[in-house]
Amino acid sequence: MSNKYFENNVVYQIYPRSFKDSNGDGFGDLQGIINKLDYLKDLGVGILWLSPIYKSPDFDNGYDISDYYQIDSKYGTMEDLKLLIQEGKKRNIRIVMDLVVNHTSTEHEWFLKALKGEKEYQDFYYFRKGLNKKPPNNWQGCFTGSAWKYKEEVDLWYLHLFAEEQADLNWHNPEVMKEVKKILNYYLEMGVYGFRCDVINYIYKNSLKDGKKSLYLTGKEHYQNTQGMHDILKELRRDVFDKYDCLVVGETGMITLPTGQAFLDKELDMFFQFEVSSLDFGILPVFHKKIKPQKLINTLIKWQNGITYNTLFFENHDGHRCLNKYVDGLNYHYHGATMLATILMTLKGTPFIYQGQEIGMMDLGVLKEEEINDVAAKYVEKIIKKIPLLNIKKIRRKLVDNMNRDHSRTPMQWTSDTNAGFSKGKPWFKVNPNYLNINVEKEENDNSSVLAFYKQIIQFRKENTCLSLGDIKFDTSHKNIFKYFRTYNDKALEIIINVSSKNIKYKHATKCLLSNYKLLNENILQPYEILIKTI
Repeated sequence: MSNKYFENNVVYQIYPRSFKDSNGDGFGDLQGIINKLDYLKDLGVGILWLSPIYKSPDFDNGYDISDYYQIDSKYGTMEDLKLLIQEGKKRNIRIVMDLVVNHTSTEHEWFLKALKGEKEYQDFYYFRKGLNKKPPNNWQGCFTGSAWKYKEEVDLWYLHLFAEEQADLNWHNPEVMKEVKKILNYYLEMGVYGFRCDVINYIYKNSLKDGKKSLYLTGKEHYQNTQGMHDILKELRRDVFDKYDCLVVGETGMITLPTGQAFLDKELDMFFQFEVSSLDFGILPVFHKKIKPQKLINTLIKWQNGITYNTLFFENHDGHRCLNKYVDGLNYHYHGATMLATILMTLKGTPFIYQGQEIGMMDLGVLKEEEINDVAAKYVEKIIKKIPLLNIKKIRRKLVDNMNRDHSRTPMQWTSDTNAGFSKGKPWFKVNPNYLNINVEKEENDNSSVLAFYKQIIQFRKENTCLSLGDIKFDTSHKNIFKYFRTYNDKALEIIINVSSKNIKYKHATKCLLSNYKLLNENILQPYEILIKTI
């Protein structure tokens, strides 16, 4: 058996502000997480990944860090983090932090010193002169609009690939590398198990030349998947990560199979590819289309066969809930959720569950403009208002909703009590009204719930080494049926999954180790039915 802890365990992503509030201020916090460690142990997870909890002015919900060595007061203190690490260890649960080093907050000490004219700190960022009162180049930001912001006090522009409150770090400057190594060592010495590296394949800019004009992200060819970025990751692996038993996973947008595999060569342990999660994108991310079951199957197979190790996920803090995306979650809530859970737990790689996914949490529905919290959705709203053909209220609301990340950020639904048991105070963001029917308390007392199935399938994965360590082979002979075999030494499993909401004719033996239907039909696979068998 492998000695890599992450190969044999399931990761659970926590969005701290929305997980559990312990003091009634409306924000989830570290003490709230500590209070729920027994729940997480019972679920069967072995690793917790925390979205950013560092000190931040919160323009982008913590992804704009003003101090890497302080915990934001809304979440608690550094002592709370140390206690979480200790209490997690008692339960065989390890803690992964979010590493955000493509950019810092514009309220970070480095940036503030740069604005005072200190050349040393201006070199921590991309400060440049403009061209005839225009930005230094034509790059677009990921949240739309120019990627540059003018600062009158220094008569310079600075680069921000994301919000203007998030200034990009200049990795050409060796001092940036030194500072990041200090941050990594600080937390690894504390007992943190590793890091999820935010937009890590954007960190190194080859040049600041104009980009080829594009509908979205003009300039991306100058910073996506550069050799300089790979060199940085190799150095961090050699000088820091290899000295610890740790997990390093990268957020890597817009990559192909060859560029993805390159990250696994003495750089990252694994990475998030977003082809599966963007299957509903049209010509632009604001335009969505229905995901066809066979397209989902083909894309999963492509990545399973194309790289040596995968992250397995359907949800995170940056998108819509999977029951609103990949399946008909309204009519097949239980079977859709358990079908997706089975895919996560039986493919090759490390499964990632996002908080609330294990009880089948769903999207809020289209939000009014004044209800939106997500900074990216607000940027999109501003742009659409400038396009007459799209600036029709009903159309605009739908297009903004397609990009809105608030759906996955609603408070965790613990009980049917006020505020879903998340907080005794007013929550920082609205609770999904369906919490009366979808909540942990209700599902813990129901052996046929989504939560009960998650516990069962996670335990099943732990008990079957061919799922965590075995080879995989696919049978593509049946449309909309995801069929594959996992083998390890003398053990073998056959997994058969109907990825559609329709009955499919399929002759099979009804005897199996695990299914999400009580009554099986040997001549058909029912909507979202899963079968796991020994062979």
